[in-house]
Amino acid sequence: MEIVIRASVMFLLVYVLLRLMGKRELGQMAPFELVSLIVMGDLIQQGVTHQDFSLTGATLAIFTFAAWSFALGLIAHRIPKMRRVLKSRPVVLIREGKLLPANLDEERIDTDELAIEMRLAGISGLHQIAWAILEPEGKISFIRKDDADQDPRAADDSQVA
Repeated sequence: MEIVIRASVMFLLVYVLLRLMGKRELGQMAPFELVSLIVMGDLIQQGVTHQDFSLTGATLAIFTFAAWSFALGLIAHRIPKMRRVLKSRPVVLIREGKLLPANLDEERIDTDELAIEMRLAGISGLHQIAWAILEPEGKISFIRKDDADQDPRAADDSQVA
């Protein structure tokens, strides 16, 4: 029972810590951030299992983490008010070719990072962008002005109803 309680406390701690770290994809992390996460995993294991190196102890810890992850996912799916607390929301970084500095600062994204993402998306300048949105998973979605100007009724009917 002690392992389940320890695993629950560590799950909560890791969940809050990762939310505070912000939305970053694994590929966007600085080497230090990646190493920190790996070291954190080892420290979590030590804190959860303490001196219990048994298969049962490890299984209990893994199932506790999985159960909390499943439960929070289910809660976020079924209760819209909790979804806002448990899941990140998309954040607009560029609107009609204009940077939104407050949103960039809030998400700790500098203009160099944004420029890299724009180049990777084949965008040469802000003038081409209707919207740039930092998605909850850490990716930046770009909507070009020419795409945003299309008549939505002309789109195909494969959209989800």
